[in-house]
Amino acid sequence: MTTFLSAVTTDHFDTEVLQQHWIPLAADDADTAAVLRERLGIDFTAARNQVWETDNFLYLPVLANYQRGESIEQATIVFALGGEFLVTLQPSEHFVPFDKAVVKMRRNTALAGSAHGVMYALLWALNEESERVLHHAGAGLGALREEIESAVDGHDRDATDADIRGAMSRLNATEQIVSRVRETQLQLARAARHLTADMPPGHELDGVLGALVADIDGVGQHAGIEHDKMRYLQQSAATWLAARQNRIVEACTVLTAVLLPPTWIATCYGVIFAWIPDSPWQHQLLVILLMALAAVLPSAYLRKKGRLR
Repeated sequence: MTTFLSAVTTDHFDTEVLQQHWIPLAADDADTAAVLRERLGIDFTAARNQVWETDNFLYLPVLANYQRGESIEQATIVFALGGEFLVTLQPSEHFVPFDKAVVKMRRNTALAGSAHGVMYALLWALNEESERVLHHAGAGLGALREEIESAVDGHDRDATDADIRGAMSRLNATEQIVSRVRETQLQLARAARHLTADMPPGHELDGVLGALVADIDGVGQHAGIEHDKMRYLQQSAATWLAARQNRIVEACTVLTAVLLPPTWIATCYGVIFAWIPDSPWQHQLLVILLMALAAVLPSAYLRKKGRLR
């Protein structure tokens, strides 16, 4: 069996211990997948997006979020948990979050002594990575909050629609990351519950799985709080943009109300007296006074209603 088990790439660690119970399967490794299907009966095809159980293995998919450089990426990890082996279908490239699990198993070698212990360490590492992603997403949230709240409160009078829309675009991208973390925490919690239920009686993990479930729930609640903050900022920015647009429409309405009556009078005067070669100056003065009165009356009314500010 050990002829097809992949080594874990971590320096100065006895990978033979891990190879006894953990088989990391790269997504593009068709040869190893065929060997696993033949020798252990493992088939990930039916379990990509749902919990699946066979006679020998329990399949648990988890959508993982992890940080690679300055970007946040996603990958679906499918756990196939059996009595002796844990097989993980994971990205073809080196999956960095599992390095923390290897370090944890190096400190506590008892975890590497069973498939359930290895899965506990891997779930713990994914939960730690979710928290890291949350901190990364929230790092720029303070600046966005100040930018949006300054515009909404009127402190930044130079803020333009383009500035706020740019801030909203960055905020929406951050909100999507936090939403994905919330989804990840739900799947991690489901996987932890199934791991607890599948645990053999008297296993040494009985005392620590509860703490893992609580930690997963805590990160999920943290993601929920951050998500609510972002939705509030999104609503504030959308309200500010709507108010700006309403003020523009209101200004156009006021100009129309003030300028339309005198324009109408001037048009009528031009039509009615066009046939008179030389209109008496009294007529012209009367028209000018009417035009002025037609402009002043709507202005006075709008000012009384508080529309002219």
